[in-house]
Amino acid sequence: MSEQTQNTNTDQVFIFDTTLRDGEQSPGATMTFEEKLQVAELLDDMGVDIIEAGFPIASNGDFEAVAEIARRSKNSVIAGLARAIPADIDRAAEAVRNANRGRIHTFVSTSPIHLAHQMRKTQDEVLEIVTKTVTQARNLIDDVEWSGMDATRTPMDFLAKCVEAAINAGATTINIPDTVGYAVPEEYYNMIKTLIETVPNADKAIFSTHCHNDLGLAVANSLAGVRAGARQVECTINGLGERAGNAALEEIVMAIKTRGDTMPYHTEIDSTHLARASKIVAAASNFNVQFNKAIVGKNAFAHESGIHQDGMLKNAETYEIMTPESVGIKATSLVMGKHSGRHAFKEKLKELGYELGDNAFQEAFQRFKELADRKKHVYDEDLVALVDDEMGSVEDKIKLVSMSVSTSTGGEHRCDLVLSIEGEQKSVSVTGTGSVDAIFNAIKAAVGADPHLVLYGVDAVTGGTDAQANAHVRLEMDGKIASGRTAEPDTLVASARAYLNAYNRLLVERGASAQGAMAG
Repeated sequence: MSEQTQNTNTDQVFIFDTTLRDGEQSPGATMTFEEKLQVAELLDDMGVDIIEAGFPIASNGDFEAVAEIARRSKNSVIAGLARAIPADIDRAAEAVRNANRGRIHTFVSTSPIHLAHQMRKTQDEVLEIVTKTVTQARNLIDDVEWSGMDATRTPMDFLAKCVEAAINAGATTINIPDTVGYAVPEEYYNMIKTLIETVPNADKAIFSTHCHNDLGLAVANSLAGVRAGARQVECTINGLGERAGNAALEEIVMAIKTRGDTMPYHTEIDSTHLARASKIVAAASNFNVQFNKAIVGKNAFAHESGIHQDGMLKNAETYEIMTPESVGIKATSLVMGKHSGRHAFKEKLKELGYELGDNAFQEAFQRFKELADRKKHVYDEDLVALVDDEMGSVEDKIKLVSMSVSTSTGGEHRCDLVLSIEGEQKSVSVTGTGSVDAIFNAIKAAVGADPHLVLYGVDAVTGGTDAQANAHVRLEMDGKIASGRTAEPDTLVASARAYLNAYNRLLVERGASAQGAMAG
């Protein structure tokens, strides 16, 4: 298969992952400090060349996360994003100061619509800004990346001048973003190719792609850019990102690996980490992966059609162009149950890619035992959901103590609820138009706040009537959005805990206490 040609390809494409920066800018995708460290450690281990760890000037929390990731990184270059503003550049330099290899990534708008309506600058003024800010960054660090925001809607002659100025000022990487996902592959190919061939000093920098998915073309455009000579691709796990998202890292990597016959390149990514990375980012960001998502979706290697199943039984290559194992997907096994001990549980977690500290392990083992008492078979997916739920939880100020829900066809739906709010218990009894509505109304009544419910969904972790329900909730309040997710055998309990998880994250985002939120 084409996968086997990987090692013969010598033209490397560098993978620049911006899950922790561009990905986290998705409304509701904000990660906690610990979750960012967990994602960064995985990206570092799986072979990501550059990790854009955040936007240090945005907040003290973002700065601290970038700085800590920089301190901990073993292999990856750690980049901090900075606008073309001196204070931003200084802050980014400080954040990546302790990295083995650090990078400042600075950007400025270049398109006529951005210059006229957002920046209110002339082309000459922008060129001066490019030279001044890239020079400042290069005086602080050797590795500087420059991006022209909205490059694909920028006239080629002006974009070429900006690129030349950035390289002259010391930029070592030139990124050409399709910021609004407007380009098609032929256009993007020609843009990259023209810049590389016509900018006088183009050979002194690596060219990079950064494509958004508004027209569903992010991966296609990125690969077109690589064919044109770009040797860095900016992407995110699961394609996470603003609006319709970014080019998906797993799709870029596996397209290059699988189709080495038409794309004679390689990456340093260990593809067996891809499924695990997808699950970790989905849990941390509380953004579900669609079932038919390429490479890492639940159905990516599922075959229901009789014709497909027949072919698979005869030869897997009839309907699979890559193996599940190549992206880290293993067959589900039924080896864990209520009689399994700590040692077996720890070995199973290692097999699934988890290494937990003592306290986290004890809590996860206790939850496993409780689950095993309620469920006949505990599948690998159940354990992944259980541990991800445990690792992704925040320090809850509001906790569910007890809940009773009564419902009847065409009748009343009532929830009797007890919450612990910073150690004090609050009891309420509230009705709703349905069971879940009654639960959410009860929580709002107990807390004394009414966040807007942006999204609510439930899916089964595995098959069967005893399957864990994976509930996810997204809330908005005071301009802040937060998501919560919980897996439980009981759908109503899962819904309540997911709502509370999201609300606790809102408190973290707003820097509020639970009592303060009730009063306000």
